[in-house]
Amino acid sequence: MPQYFLSIVENESAYQAEGAASFDEVMHAHRSFAEAVSAAGAKIISSEALQPIATATYLRGAGSKEVSVVDNPLPEAKEVVGGYYLVDAPDDETALQIGQIVPGCIRLHRAASDLGHS
Repeated sequence: MPQYFLSIVENESAYQAEGAASFDEVMHAHRSFAEAVSAAGAKIISSEALQPIATATYLRGAGSKEVSVVDNPLPEAKEVVGGYYLVDAPDDETALQIGQIVPGCIRLHRAASDLGHS
């Protein structure tokens, strides 16, 4: 089955403004999502929520001889990647249907390994 990467893009400040009840509601929606994936004939391979963006470390020049740790290069960004799902789905149409029920704004990518790349 092809694999799809669903990155969850969200506004972290919304959780602060709306409080714990809003966060709990979103977490409940993610648990319901997992059940819907199975019902669609797909499978969650892995998933994870990320720590707040303030805890991230930014590396400039990664993969080169001159790597440096830098401050947030996009401090004005309002929406950030807050988590992800890696899903096995039978086809693009099913992956799109699954992406439409993930809470938040989703960026959906088919894995390159399905194109013969590793």
